[in-house]
Amino acid sequence: MPAIDSSGRTVLVVDDEANIRELCSMYLEREGFGVITADDGESALAVAREHSPDLIVLDLMLPKKSGYEVTRELRADAGMIRDVPILMLTARSEDVDRIVGLELGADDYLGKPFHPRELTARVKAILRRAATSTGRVGDQSPRGRIEVGPLRLDWDRREATLAGASLRLRNKEFELLKQLAEYCGIVLTREQLLEQVWGYEYFGETRTVDVHVNQLRRKLSPDGADPGVAIETVRGVGYKLVETSPLRSD
Repeated sequence: MPAIDSSGRTVLVVDDEANIRELCSMYLEREGFGVITADDGESALAVAREHSPDLIVLDLMLPKKSGYEVTRELRADAGMIRDVPILMLTARSEDVDRIVGLELGADDYLGKPFHPRELTARVKAILRRAATSTGRVGDQSPRGRIEVGPLRLDWDRREATLAGASLRLRNKEFELLKQLAEYCGIVLTREQLLEQVWGYEYFGETRTVDVHVNQLRRKLSPDGADPGVAIETVRGVGYKLVETSPLRSD
């Protein structure tokens, strides 16, 4: 296992194919990343918990535990590793496999075969967005807070509340809701949301926006009641956030 480069970001590469691990490691190390590896799902969990990598490149089909199971267990973890960004690798072409991965908590996916430069580009983009959402780079808003009806977002504190109740949002969910709130009432296309939230051209794969919007809708209204705000679908275009009730929290 290569040594961790403590001066930079560390990426855990998990794949049962040695040539894939070696290829990913070579290109990531060229870009200055420290790389650690694992060849099955159980080892991936152990290594992740021991070393707390900045990002995990995770194959879907693994021995012992699948990429699905690894993602599920990481997201349920009580420690800081719960929020580690995950780039899922999959050789499957069916949309449902990719959608399930995103719904379980993967931040992005990359289909096999892939070009190593695309891998490094996506790793950098995910880490850039994670740095923005955790406050490690400057926020462009002078106030760092926005309100839409009973919804309040404070990205200096990384907090979201609805009618005074805390919303537990993952990084991408927070960033997506923030983007919609900043342009409240204005329709944003899926391509615009991909560019602003994911930070790079997503090669036409806009389904990830739909998945994250559905996740946000469930968290805004887990019981199906009107929460005072809604993410509306504008068919054939995209989404917009609207206020549906005058109720506000003090």
